[in-house]
Amino acid sequence: MKHRTTITRESGRYFLTDRIRDEVNFWTTAQSEGIQPPPAQKPPLPGSRVITLPDRESWSIPPCDLQSAFVDRQSHRRFTATALTPEELAFLLWASQGVRTVLHEAAVLRTVPSAGCRHPFETYLAILRVTGVESGIYRYLPLDNAIVALPGGDNLPAQLTAAARGQAFTGQAAVTFIWTVIPERTEWRYAEASYKVIALDAGHVCQNLYLACEAIGAGTCAIAAYDQTLLDNLVGVDGDQEFSIYLSPVGKIR
Repeated sequence: MKHRTTITRESGRYFLTDRIRDEVNFWTTAQSEGIQPPPAQKPPLPGSRVITLPDRESWSIPPCDLQSAFVDRQSHRRFTATALTPEELAFLLWASQGVRTVLHEAAVLRTVPSAGCRHPFETYLAILRVTGVESGIYRYLPLDNAIVALPGGDNLPAQLTAAARGQAFTGQAAVTFIWTVIPERTEWRYAEASYKVIALDAGHVCQNLYLACEAIGAGTCAIAAYDQTLLDNLVGVDGDQEFSIYLSPVGKIR
């Protein structure tokens, strides 16, 4: 018997289905037309201050039993005043968006899955307490194992709280991970079928951050309720070709 549904294209639930894939002509995507894919990483602006992160070989991150991490993983909204170390920050960034293999400048294999290996996210950091790193806004450069300092970041705790619609624990975290999306990276291959898989990809990224926090005595809490304009302005994106999609404050819990 053929399944009948009342979900229409105008319904919000339509987004959760995969019916859009039947409507897309994949022979007319940018990839099929021979257009070069967008780069896998936004380059830093000339003259920007770039901070190289500790290499994996130098980390002293303690081993973490995976089953224990699954059991202990939970959302945390209370953090101690302890700062993260640069190697802990490097570990969290690598775990959530790190590069394992570079296939070419527009395709990399990372520590998280992504539909079609498109990895449409950029990771911004609102740093308040990382040893040896000034408070401010930064962006992760996964291909370079580095972070780049960005303008802004004055009165950062208040700006974070406002951007998170009054969720004050964002302004009390050691660092808040803010992910933006560049839809073109996924649209290049999937056109209108991109948007559901982009949302799924965001979940993969944040779950890895949760599990990585367990290894360093830290905690996090994923946030999907935020002021779009304030958060986009905080990290300096245009809100059109690139916009914020998810954030997760991180801090020590013990």
